[in-house]
Amino acid sequence: METNDQVSFEEAMDKLETIVSRLENGDVPLETAIELFQEGMKLSQLCGSKLELVERKIELLIETEQGVERKPFAPVNEDRGE
Repeated sequence: METNDQVSFEEAMDKLETIVSRLENGDVPLETAIELFQEGMKLSQLCGSKLELVERKIELLIETEQGVERKPFAPVNEDRGE
């Protein structure tokens, strides 16, 4: 697998979808299934990290009476403590 810096979010998701399809199909040898699972976990963590980075960069722009105000992005789950 390429290093994390070389794989885009979209490429990682495509690879992850392919791995999931192969594992769901069930016709891969056990050793291959374990390798695919491990690669899938790495890709999943990579996607999660990239999403976290993007969330930190996003700011919501809120219009107030005084003008436009910037507010840091807060995922919906944070409001519920999840």
